Amino acid sequence: MPRGGLGEHPVYDELENQAAAFFGSEKVSTFASGYLGAAFLTQSTSTLYDVIFIDNDAHFSLWDAAQATNKPIFAFHHLDSDDLEKQLKYQLNSGERPLVLTDGLFPISGEIAPLNAYLPLVKSRGGVIYVDDAHAGGVLGPCGRGTAEFLGISDDAVRCCFTLSKAFGAGGGLIHGSRGWVEALEKDSRISAGSTAIPLVVAAAAGRALQLAREEPLLRQKLMENTAEVRSGLSEMGLAVVNSPAPIICIPSQPGLTLPAVRDGLFEAGIAVEYVQQYPSTPAGGALRIAVFSTHMQDQIAHLIAELRRLV
Repeated sequence: MPRGGLGEHPVYDELENQAAAFFGSEKVSTFASGYLGAAFLTQSTSTLYDVIFIDNDAHFSLWDAAQATNKPIFAFHHLDSDDLEKQLKYQLNSGERPLVLTDGLFPISGEIAPLNAYLPLVKSRGGVIYVDDAHAGGVLGPCGRGTAEFLGISDDAVRCCFTLSKAFGAGGGLIHGSRGWVEALEKDSRISAGSTAIPLVVAAAAGRALQLAREEPLLRQKLMENTAEVRSGLSEMGLAVVNSPAPIICIPSQPGLTLPAVRDGLFEAGIAVEYVQQYPSTPAGGALRIAVFSTHMQDQIAHLIAELRRLV
């Protein structure tokens, strides 16, 4: 579907072609911010669901998308398929179809949504699952295509939206799929019709980033190796860290551990680690969030581990 007004440019075509190649899809639709992805999905497919069920720790963008639908919303316990099943059983009336909203990879905890457990519960009731995969795109899965690929899911009942501002280091958001499905979304989306496209220079950077991510898989392999090394070092210290391949590593509050002091000590040693208190998926009591890069060198990782040993 052509962009409105004078919004066409070869840079946008190149971006969407590179994204289609990376995600192995026929068609891609891009928009100005990844934050808009969930709303793009919910408003364009509102006839496919009747009641929304959302992870209690879902990202703000998912909550905003849900609330804009004016449909009933019920929260289920974080990552809890048993509670989701209970909610589906008691909150759905006969013939009503559920929409489940969740992050794929949660932004602070680094936990991965159990989509394989959700899928049969939702499909048996004629519903769909929409995943904000902002933090998993370019990271998880054999080809970096996100949470669904990582979990081996290839089912039209699971749809994902992505950002270009995390692993790809640019900006904007995207949705991909079959040509007919994406064009139908664009036709019914106010976001597609009424918002400005990604700035050209950012779109050009995003297209090149997608190309590099596809053509240089060793970058992702190095990211996984660095992540495993950091997690191993933290575990050896006795710190409670989630067992996950995600490069988001969360150190939750623990007795005797003053997280702001640890953050400050790391910063003085030249290491930037975020202390988080209130953000989706933050454990009670706050957490330190460590972001691992593919470009981190062995001496940098060793420095992080050594400083944490000193501070904790």
